[in-house]
Amino acid sequence: MRKRQDLETRMKLVTRLERAIADNSELIELGEAEQDLAVITEAEGALITLKEEVAKHELETLLGGEADTNDTFLQVNAGAGGTESQDWASMLLRMYVRWAEQHGYRVEILDEHPGEEAGIKSATIQIKGHNAYGWLKTESGVHRLVRISPFDSNARRHTSFASVWVYPVVDEDIDIQINETDCRIDTYRSSGAGGQHVNTTDSAVRITHFPTGIVVACQSERSQHKNRSTAWKMLKARLYEIELERQQEKIDAANAKKTDIGWGHQIRSYVLQPYQLVKDLRTGTSSTNPAAVLDGALDEFMAAALAQRLKGAGPETIDDIE
Repeated sequence: MRKRQDLETRMKLVTRLERAIADNSELIELGEAEQDLAVITEAEGALITLKEEVAKHELETLLGGEADTNDTFLQVNAGAGGTESQDWASMLLRMYVRWAEQHGYRVEILDEHPGEEAGIKSATIQIKGHNAYGWLKTESGVHRLVRISPFDSNARRHTSFASVWVYPVVDEDIDIQINETDCRIDTYRSSGAGGQHVNTTDSAVRITHFPTGIVVACQSERSQHKNRSTAWKMLKARLYEIELERQQEKIDAANAKKTDIGWGHQIRSYVLQPYQLVKDLRTGTSSTNPAAVLDGALDEFMAAALAQRLKGAGPETIDDIE
């Protein structure tokens, strides 16, 4: 039913756009026949607006994957480097939260582990809204920051790394079988804000799935029962994402393409000093305004990565770009 509703919505959109284009084209013809410049100008302005709307919806045609319409989990982990990388991880988390808010998505923090001095060691959020996973799915990978460190008294330039992992929230109607004997469930006290109850009871839940080595955790609720339920959903989502990756690998193999998401394989560099540049190492898309990108201006990067995946173009190597 959801797929049917989505198709009906798209068909209605196309019909509305076609009708609006035809109506304004006729207005221009009438205006020219009557030599009415005001009518012509108004209709031309409407066509320009329609062109911008069509370009926006054209990007959505890139989101045709099985789980693209789903909500998504997004996990950020600081790399080696202590405070510097932990601060970078918190900057990345803020970037994605700002992007989500700008697009009308709802964001819920599920798990967060603060750094010793600043930033975060890791965090997991859930982004809720139509096509959330579809837009964010190409953001998985390692992100590199180059800047003058605010934590270095000698003001030296530092390079920091943090990883991002995006996987879809699984619909309730998708049946994923998990053998509970393959899992270990641990409870512990939550860290961070939350009041006396959160900090004095074992309400946080961590689930370890032995066959895959996947570990998920949730501490966002006061109730251990609710955290346990959310953690199970997160585990199902991770297992579902693995299956989607297997399917994608078959497509990539057919296109002679290999997508390697792991440490040492940066997908994007953010340079703040000695010059200002954000560059995607897969598509070559770049911006000379890192402040805007770190404030959520990611659409251009996402669209380019989605288009590349759709066309099956092989990613460039870091050596080729540098």
